[in-house]
This record gives sequence, C-alpha cells and structure tokens, in this order.
Amino acid sequence: MAGALKATVNCDMGEGYSLYKLGDDAGLMRTIHLANVACGFHASDFSIMDETVALAKAHGVRVGAHPSLPDRQGFGRREMAMEPEELTACFIYQIGALAGFLRYHGLPLNHVKPHGAIYGQTARSMALARGAVKPCVVFDAAFMGLAGTMHQAAAAEAGVPFIAEWFADLEYSDEGKLLITKKHKPVELEDIRKRVKTLLDTRQITTESGALLPLPDDVEEVSICCHSDTPDAGKIAECVKKIVDDNNERARYS
Repeated sequence: MAGALKATVNCDMGEGYSLYKLGDDAGLMRTIHLANVACGFHASDFSIMDETVALAKAHGVRVGAHPSLPDRQGFGRREMAMEPEELTACFIYQIGALAGFLRYHGLPLNHVKPHGAIYGQTARSMALARGAVKPCVVFDAAFMGLAGTMHQAAAAEAGVPFIAEWFADLEYSDEGKLLITKKHKPVELEDIRKRVKTLLDTRQITTESGALLPLPDDVEEVSICCHSDTPDAGKIAECVKKIVDDNNERARYS
C-alpha cells in the first residue's frame, strides 16, 4: 500500500449572482486551501468574481477556475450534449474571464475543476475529458478531478498536473461513481468524520451502502471538497479542516 495521503480542503465559491448570494464565502474561505471560483455559466458575474478573488487573496487561498455547461437555470447540474472542441472553447471563454481578475489582483491560476454535470460527463468520456483538460495547457494550470477516471487519464496524456478530488458531502455508488445531485442533502457531521478519517487513514472511499473502495495507489495527495450549498457547510468545512490538519501534521506534511 502507498504511504500516507497529503490532503487539502477545497470549496466551490462565488456561486451567487448580482444581489443573490449562495453560501457563506467569507466564513468558508477561512477554512479551506483551494477555492474553485464560478466563472459565469452556472453562477457568478463580474462583481462577484472580483469580490471572490479578492477574498481568496486576503486569506491566502489558492484560486482555481470552476467552469460549467451554459446552464444557469439548472445551476450547471443538468447534462448537455457537447462536442469536445466546443467544450474546450466553452471552458477557455470562462477561464479567461477569471484569469483577468486573477491578473488584476496579482494571483496565479492554480487549477481548473469542471462544475456539476460536466464533471461527471468528463469523468466517463475520454474525448470530453481531453476537451476539458486542453485549457489547462493554455492557462498553465493543474486539473482537478476524480482519480482513476478519464479525468486522471486525460491529464496524464496532456502532461498536466493532476489533483485528485474526493467529496465529503456527496455519496458514491458501489461502483465508485460520484452521485451528483441538483440539490445537496444534509449530511451528519459524524458521517463526515468517519468518511474523511477512513479516506486518509486507509486510502478507501466509503460508498452509499457502506462498502469500501480502494483509492488508486498512484494518488499521493487528495483535495477534499466541501460544497458551499450543502446545509451546515461551515460546520462541515471546519470538521474536515481539523481532520486534514491533524493528518498532515502527523505525516509531517507542511
């Protein structure tokens, strides 16, 4: 078995629009390492994107782009037919907007993480995964996705750094498929603790039935996602951050 996992905490941020807000970004930003910032197609606008990048800078949080299918009404959580080349252009358009605000605030782009339905579609389809990874070459960024899927394969093929992601507040099927829901259900904190500790201590993913699936041996670092729109998101993020900090300290990761 591979050695101890190094871990970070990430969260999808800036998912409001105009005067409407979703989640406590200011509170959550204090408990995460990586922020995946919405780029306009499922949420966010120029003002929110600017504010979110400034907030990340103030808290020393690394910023990634969180591009989506063009589906604001469905919050990007409805699947859509799209050709790989069209997906590449769709992502470059969105990442380019965020890159402008990052440059304005003097920050680099750390990574790209697809949002919602296209996250699942690109995990299953190598052609779509290649389309999603191409913008990482353009913007010199890592790609965040599911280990052992087309996400990891496409990133390796393109020579793009890969950040393996695991979700603290979503379920996995017994086949290891992430179950993406349009609205996130409440999750008990004790369930969160058990799942996170199992992942970091044994390198195993807990499924919806309670079964355990092994993480690929070539994964040495994992970023744990806590969604801002899950009920009690702040408490979940604090819980996960405490476990992650203890794990990294025990393994002597800085």
